[in-house]
This record gives sequence, C-alpha cells and structure tokens, in this order.
Amino acid sequence: MKIANLIRPLVRELHAYVPGEQPKIAGLIKLNTNENPYPPSPKVLSAVKKAVDGRFRLYPNPTSQPLRQKLAAIHGCGTENVIVGNGSDELLALAIRAFVEPAEVSKGSRSIVQYFTPSYSLYPVLADTHGATKNTVPLGKHFALPTPSELKRGKQWDFKAALSFVTTPNAPSGRGYGRAELEELCKAQKGVLILDEAYVDFAKENALELALKYPNVIISRTFSKAYSLCFQRVGYFIGHPELISALDKIRDSYNVNGLGQVAAVATLDDLEFYRGNFKKVIATRERLSSELASLGFTVSPSEANFVFAKPVKFSAQEWLKKLRDRKILVRWFGYPETKDFLRITIGTDKEADAFLRAVRQILAK
Repeated sequence: MKIANLIRPLVRELHAYVPGEQPKIAGLIKLNTNENPYPPSPKVLSAVKKAVDGRFRLYPNPTSQPLRQKLAAIHGCGTENVIVGNGSDELLALAIRAFVEPAEVSKGSRSIVQYFTPSYSLYPVLADTHGATKNTVPLGKHFALPTPSELKRGKQWDFKAALSFVTTPNAPSGRGYGRAELEELCKAQKGVLILDEAYVDFAKENALELALKYPNVIISRTFSKAYSLCFQRVGYFIGHPELISALDKIRDSYNVNGLGQVAAVATLDDLEFYRGNFKKVIATRERLSSELASLGFTVSPSEANFVFAKPVKFSAQEWLKKLRDRKILVRWFGYPETKDFLRITIGTDKEADAFLRAVRQILAK
C-alpha cells in the first residue's frame, strides 16, 4: 500500500505555513516571532492561577460569552457582532470556509481569495487548503496600499472576489494604513473584506468603525501581539451579525480553552497596564529604527511591534546567519519582494541594545 495515495492530492501538494524558529539553544535573544517582550499584567496571571481548580473537568463556555460581552462593551457593538477564536488564525480559516467556494465547485469571483503582497504568509496556505483560487496583487512603492482607482487601472484586483485580506498595519513591512484610505477600499469592495489588525495597538489609527459601518467588512484582532497571550491563543472578529453567524455555524464546539477566556477577560479589565507596554514598545521601535538608519540600514516606517530593514554590507540572508551565530534570532523571508530585508521584533531595551551591539560588531569586520 502506498500511504501517499490515502491523502488527498490537494493536501499532498500543500506547502505548509512555516512559523518562526523556536529557540533550541539556551540564551538566544528571540526577535523573530513578534511576541510582546513584556509579560501579562499581574492581575491576568493571578486570574489564571485562581482558575486552576476543579473546573478543569468541565468544558469551557462554548461561545466565550463573558469575553464576547466584554469585547462588545469596549467596542460599542452587540455580542452578535463578535466571534472569538482559537487565535485569529482559526477565524481566518473559518472565513475562507464560510465565504469562498472551492475552485472545483465554482469558477470566477466566488472562488477567489485575494490579498496584497508581501503580506501574512498564512493567507496562501489557507487558500490552498480550501482549494480556492488565489489572487495576489503587489503593494505599491514602499509597501503603500494602492487606491481603488489604481487597482481598477491595473485590472489585477477583483472587486467581486469572495474574500479579500488587508493586513493593517502590514506584515512584514510594518507600514500603517490610514482609516480614510482603507475606507475607500471598503466602499469599492463587493465581497467580504477582512482588515487584519493583529498589530493595530502599536499603530496611529484603527479601522474598527468600518466593520460596524460596512456590512461586508470584518475586523480581525488578536490577544497575542499586544496583550502577551500568545500561549493561550485567543483572537476575535467584529462584523455584521449575519457574517458572524455564518462563521459561528462552522466553528468547532468549545473552540477557545477556558484559561484563555479567563486570561482575555482579565486583560480587558486591566487595559491601562497594557497601554503602558504599548508606549514602551513604540519608544524602543523608534529608537531602533533611528539607530539602524544611522548605521546605513534602509528602514521601512513601522506602526507594528517590529521593524523591516534592508541591511548593508551583507545580504539579508547572511545577516540572518551572522546574528544567529551571536545568539540573536530575527526573521528572513526568501520571497522576491522581501529577500533583501530582515524583520526584527521589538524586544526590551536590553535586547535592543544587545542587537545593536551585534550589528556594530558585524559591520566592523
């Protein structure tokens, strides 16, 4: 028996999502996966510890109702506008299943998943897993978001596509997009448009109001990047009740673990603590960007918790190795539009100092 024949051809041919390297060597400085360098609020840790009790034998709230109520109150919407997932990645996958027909079922716009490039590298994996048709459109100069009129002239973007993703702020460039320019795209798009705001807490603006204004627009957010809950995997969508209901129909039962729900609720009860962390990350980001620029790096302006920089003297791939040899992990993407850049997560000031020392040592050789 040939085992490969037991696997769907579509799955056999998939290229899986590649996460950032996880440290296997003691003492590595981890600046490669955009985690928050600061721990959760002490109140969050206390709430989680208190929840470690006999309730472990019970299923968690099946719809994350207390968390959805808290999110709805904060964002000025109803609980029917909110769905919570096992990280926002689960919800991105659900969106493709709910709104996109596989290409073998339907041709044309109904089977299209589209996104700008460079962008979050999970999007093509999710589209391929579903058997959807991918439509990729390059961002403009310096990773700018093309206007609807530019997209119409280029005739690449499908305004009727079943599902479109816009990462805002963009990953991996860190480029922020203003609410007004995003709204122009929202107005023009006929299919579902997801504004993926994983890094929005480090940005100048957010686009939440667009998800409450336009029925085909969904905002995606996560507790991982800004709120130090990567370990718990909690994300959420906000959108029109009919779209949220469709996603809820295909959501796994008990999809968000109980400790994750407890941690997320406690996080929302201590937002002032996290706002202080945002300010620290932003200050370190601006300092790191400035110092790298002074060393000759070309640094893309960032509104995220990372910087995207084109190094000097050596190729970006060589820098990746040289930094790793000094026990510093950063991220390199080997795609044509990103291969000349490194993505560097914002760590603590101490980690930023260690990174800059390593950069100076490499440049001096």
